[in-house]
Amino acid sequence: MKRVLTYGTFDLLHYGHIRLLKRAKALGDYLIVALSTDAFNAGKGKTAYYNYDVRKEMLEAIRYVDLVIPEETWEQKINDIKQYHVDICVMGGDWAGSDRFEYLRDYCELVYLDRTEGVSTTKTKEDLHSEDLP
Repeated sequence: MKRVLTYGTFDLLHYGHIRLLKRAKALGDYLIVALSTDAFNAGKGKTAYYNYDVRKEMLEAIRYVDLVIPEETWEQKINDIKQYHVDICVMGGDWAGSDRFEYLRDYCELVYLDRTEGVSTTKTKEDLHSEDLP
């Protein structure tokens, strides 16, 4: 069984998230999503619209996702890879070449997947605050 792991906040779930999860799952047999906790997001200066439990429930309802675990620190990744016997770690293409993830190549295959053009949680939040909504 080939295990795939990805990380993210997955706030304001949108079709870009679904496409990323679908492509990640296609790389293996079992998809693990490490979901950023509210405390971890706060430490990064981010606030999610939905709390961790709601975001976890939404991810667990997606057929491509087999397991959701908490992401509590930047440093937990090696432990996650070892504990869950991960073969492939998947990150968004905007992280390609980043020191935040490149070191993981020593522990598993690292794959960067391009994000869906034109959609992001940040853009959705900006659009919702725009006066140009239809």
